[in-house]
Amino acid sequence: MMIVDDVENGSLGPYQDRPRTFPNMRSKPFTPLIFRILMGINVRILVILLLLGFGYVFYIGASTSPIIVFVFSVCIISFLLSIYLTKWVLSKDEGPPEMAQISEAIRDGAEGFFRTQYGTISKMAFLLALVILGIYLFRSTTPQQESSGIGRVTSAYITVAAFLLGALCSGVAGYVGMWVSVRANVRVSSAARRSAREALQVAVRAGGFSALVVVGMAVIGIAILYATFYVWLGVDSPGSMKVTDLPLLLVGYGFGASFVALFAQLGGGIYTKAADVGADLVGKVEQGIPEDDPRNPAVIADLVGDNVGDCAARGADLFESIAAEIISAMILGGTMAQRCKIEDPSGFILFPLVVHSFDLVISSIGILSIRSTRDSSVKAPIEDPMAILQKGYSVTIVLAVLTFGGSTRWLLYTEQAPSAWLNFALCGLVGIITAYVFVWITKYYTDYKHDPVRTLALSSSTGHGTNIIAGVSLGLESTALPVLVISVSIISAFWLGHTSGLVDETGSPNGGLFGTAVATMGMLSTAAYILTMDMFGPIADNAGGIVEMSQQPESVREITDVLDAVGNTTKATTKGFAIGSAALASFLLFSAYMDEVASFANESFKQVDIAIPEVFVGGLLGSMLIFLFSAWACSAVGRTAQEVVKEVRRQFIERPGIMDYKEKPDYGRCVAIVASASLREMIKPGALAIISPIVVGFLFRVLGHYTGHPLLGAKVVAAMLMFATVSGILMALFLNTAGGAWDNAKKFIETGALGGKGSDSHKAAITGDTVGDPFKDTAGPSLHVLIKMLATITLVMAPVFL
Repeated sequence: MMIVDDVENGSLGPYQDRPRTFPNMRSKPFTPLIFRILMGINVRILVILLLLGFGYVFYIGASTSPIIVFVFSVCIISFLLSIYLTKWVLSKDEGPPEMAQISEAIRDGAEGFFRTQYGTISKMAFLLALVILGIYLFRSTTPQQESSGIGRVTSAYITVAAFLLGALCSGVAGYVGMWVSVRANVRVSSAARRSAREALQVAVRAGGFSALVVVGMAVIGIAILYATFYVWLGVDSPGSMKVTDLPLLLVGYGFGASFVALFAQLGGGIYTKAADVGADLVGKVEQGIPEDDPRNPAVIADLVGDNVGDCAARGADLFESIAAEIISAMILGGTMAQRCKIEDPSGFILFPLVVHSFDLVISSIGILSIRSTRDSSVKAPIEDPMAILQKGYSVTIVLAVLTFGGSTRWLLYTEQAPSAWLNFALCGLVGIITAYVFVWITKYYTDYKHDPVRTLALSSSTGHGTNIIAGVSLGLESTALPVLVISVSIISAFWLGHTSGLVDETGSPNGGLFGTAVATMGMLSTAAYILTMDMFGPIADNAGGIVEMSQQPESVREITDVLDAVGNTTKATTKGFAIGSAALASFLLFSAYMDEVASFANESFKQVDIAIPEVFVGGLLGSMLIFLFSAWACSAVGRTAQEVVKEVRRQFIERPGIMDYKEKPDYGRCVAIVASASLREMIKPGALAIISPIVVGFLFRVLGHYTGHPLLGAKVVAAMLMFATVSGILMALFLNTAGGAWDNAKKFIETGALGGKGSDSHKAAITGDTVGDPFKDTAGPSLHVLIKMLATITLVMAPVFL
């Protein structure tokens, strides 16, 4: 009791001499409603409900296709494995009491923000669902829908239901990412007291749990939706919808996932970087105290931000990436099968689901291949965590090549073109190689073991200005190689698909676009392992913060510092991977949009002529949207960070005992400031992204109506989407790489190079890292989500533009 009184009265002695007590920021325990309902049900009844649910799932699967049954089985097995990983991670100890107290403060702050943020997002999602319902109730229908008996009302409710399900699953994916990270961080900290390898294994398995759940949910959600529509609508029965048209009904699911992912990335990104910038500017620069020092009032908010920005948001982000890629590939596969008169088109439609089912299997093997050594201790030499992660990735890559080839032979073999499956297998190989090269390029530009980051660190020795110049130039340069790789990939995959031997009724080759779709699937065929490496980053970062705040020995901090530096690189490589997949997925969605417009307009729509003034203006507006969105996202971080800086300065002035450990900082105040500001600031850029294509398309549709150009609105939106995709890819590459390089240049100096911590070089590097924070964790990640959301929203809203 005396210790508690000392804490409350501000008479706490030196941290290394007295136990630390951190405030409980939770007003009430937080568990999402769906989990509270499940936990309130009797166990026996819950088991019966689960069995009935599994029975329904397998019944509709068996009524649809044996392929769907295979997909369901793999997903359920992966969920069971994720439960095992969860129990394994949670069985690890939390370390001394002070570690657990810090972890609880982080957990409470993250869960509180998640509840408020997703409450806001859910209200906006329901409002948008009503708008979509109104549009679809008054839109025209396609000839295919009329012939199959699906009217406006049925189509409207199907699209809205798919949208809400996609939004719900994306939200759950984000919650899962955050849930595991706030419980694993302290266990990684505790494991670091024993050995670096054990700490690495705990972090990887925690990230693996989240990755398997996110990918598994994306796959099984689409599979259940597909099978339900197949059975409910009586697909392929006389007078009903053809199976090749069914994937178009799933577009709403991708839009819902994109909608939630965009706002989750914006809100979480603003939160994490505003707290980080505020903590660094006052704590490290002005007061000269270490990063994650317990005397810094913003340090808890910073650590909370790692979870809501890098874990919850990234889970929703990759969920959306996989959902968009699967749906667009299913649409293109169905379209090609219909044009080529393939007797059984189900293999071409369901192929993406099988690829990602195998992704769950091979990524699980890669995750489990990372094990702790028997003879390891905290005093043993620290192994290179990146080398260990790369070995696991190499195992996953090799298995991906084998399973992808087997999948193409199983599902894409057709008597019309016996060798087509081999061409498509090569398309997948192109995608797998592209993913590997993207990871390598990003690692080269952001890891301090390579020349670019070391050169950037060296520029810090001559001042703050030269550091900024070097970082901007590095980011600009880093766009070249990825664009060349994407260009070669698209052309190679299109050519392989084009020469596959699949032809339409007129004898024209028709497999080019599907070839690019298969390459995109290949690129994302190791998505679960990539997401594992990404989740590893913020967990390691939090572990380092907990070790610093709980005043653990220097040897423990050395281990978490190494893991943190590697985590920065893995986060950067994942962002590069996500940008590459976004480029290919947007290309597929753009092609699907043109097919959708052609179906509604009942006329050919294969080209967009940018020589038409209105169409060129649409392209300019698309590029402008990218720059304006990026500006608003960065300025949102800046404004929120200013509020944090003012609060931290105020506390240091009004509570001078903080610096001598005689008074405790008010961590909760900084958390509250960042949470409210980030929720407020995410609305404007998010609304810009959603409203812009709809308004532009509708206005030019009206103009086209009066000038005798009925497809003008659709053409202008197509140009807007094309230009926004190109500009967005380049901008996202620049922002992500520059920000990651600035961060690791600072980490390199903190290892003792160029004067080490506290030197003038270090101060300049901190400035660069501060500038790069909103680049790499707010604007950059939000951009590749924006690109895919623009593609899905134009696909869903296509009737508005006609």
